[in-house]
Amino acid sequence: MGDWFFNLSVPWMALIIFLATYLIAGSVDLVVTRLAVNERAKGFKAISPGMLPPLGILFALLVGFIAVDVWGNFAKAKAAITTEASALRAVVLLAGAFPDERRSIYALVNRHIDECVNKEWPEMAQHRATLTTLPTALIEALHETLGLKPADDSQRVAQSEMVKELHTALDARRQRIGISESALGTVKWVGILLQGLCTLVAIAMVHSDNRLARAISLTLFATGIALSVLLIAAYSRPFTSIGPGLLKQVITSEVPFGG
Repeated sequence: MGDWFFNLSVPWMALIIFLATYLIAGSVDLVVTRLAVNERAKGFKAISPGMLPPLGILFALLVGFIAVDVWGNFAKAKAAITTEASALRAVVLLAGAFPDERRSIYALVNRHIDECVNKEWPEMAQHRATLTTLPTALIEALHETLGLKPADDSQRVAQSEMVKELHTALDARRQRIGISESALGTVKWVGILLQGLCTLVAIAMVHSDNRLARAISLTLFATGIALSVLLIAAYSRPFTSIGPGLLKQVITSEVPFGG
């Protein structure tokens, strides 16, 4: 699936997935109906209905296997963003212990958030963010913090904690960029879609002599397939649905945004 699809809003993504799935189910129904004549009709009816539960279970196992990976990455992405925002907030609060230097540190933190919001987030959503691009604002903030001259014990403690929190923010940024590079492989998508198609074909063959039962069964299972694919697709790229809102909350108004 292309980037254009994963960058769609959930309602549009759902519309495309459900329409495509119902279209495929209708095509399967049409093809099986056309083929279910003479000897082929007897052959279709000879297929045991007992094979449908194993096929459904295999589909469910594939969905579960993929969903665990996808939702795990989603949870890790949220944790990384929360950690980064908390660390930056702590830096802003601790910088208040240095009245003369705090505005410079505030400006560097704001600049880092500005780069995250306007540059890194679109790149992460499209799997284009890499660790080769250094967070220059955070690195400058770390250097400036290390260069502070504490006047008393409270400032020494604040300096030490600021260095620790800046390292935490840098590590959290590395984690979220690493997570943004992960993606579902083509083999996984082909596996789940092919298993769903095989199950639809089996349902149509088993109910080839009963139009109403065939239509109901195909519709129900097609709905399950569409819902499963939608859930996986919507969460497969976490930074298209998770915004930088937490980071924006850290912005201090003492200096302009990105200043």
